[in-house]
Amino acid sequence: MSLIKYFWFIRAMLNRIRFGKIGNYSYMGKPLFLLGTKKIKIGNRVRIYPGLRMEAHGEHGGITIKDNVSIGQNFHVTSKDIELIIGENTTISGNVFITNIDHEYREIDRHIMEQPFLISETTIGNNCFIGYGVGIQAGTILGKQCVVGANSVVRGVFPDYCVIAGVPAKIIRKYNPLTMEWEKHNL
Repeated sequence: MSLIKYFWFIRAMLNRIRFGKIGNYSYMGKPLFLLGTKKIKIGNRVRIYPGLRMEAHGEHGGITIKDNVSIGQNFHVTSKDIELIIGENTTISGNVFITNIDHEYREIDRHIMEQPFLISETTIGNNCFIGYGVGIQAGTILGKQCVVGANSVVRGVFPDYCVIAGVPAKIIRKYNPLTMEWEKHNL
C-alpha cells in the first residue's frame, strides 16, 4: 500500500466512530464533504479516491456501500429518507453523481430549493461498472453486472446483464444466456 493510501486507511479507521459502519481495509482520500455519517455504512475493501461528497439527509434511510467497491475521484452521492445501495464488487469511475432525490419544480413563482424533495428508490446492483462522468438519477435500479457508458444520464429500471449508454441512457447490449454472447439490443 502506498504511503498516501496508508494515511487514507488510518483516517478511515479514525472515522469509524462517526459512521454507521466502516469495514476492514477501506479507505477514503481527502478532501471529503460528509453529512449524516451515522446513516452511512461502508463495507470491507471499499476504496474511495479524493473529492468525495457523501450526504445522508432525513431521519431514515442512508447510504450503504457494500464490500469490494472502488470509487474514482470526485464522487457525489446524496440520499434522503430511504436507503441508497451500491452493490458489492462494483467499480465507479471518476466524476460520478448518484442520488435518490429529485426537486419538485411545478409550483410557479416558488424557488425550486423551497419546494419539497421527491424521493425514489435508487439501487446499483452487484458487479456493475459505472463509466466516467455518469449521472444516476433518483428512481434508478440497475441489475447485477450492468455497464453504464461514460457521460450517460441514467433514470429507470434496467435488468441484469445489460450495457446502457446515452442521454437519456438506453439499453444498447444485453447478455443472452442461450448464446452466451453480449448482443445488440433493438432500440
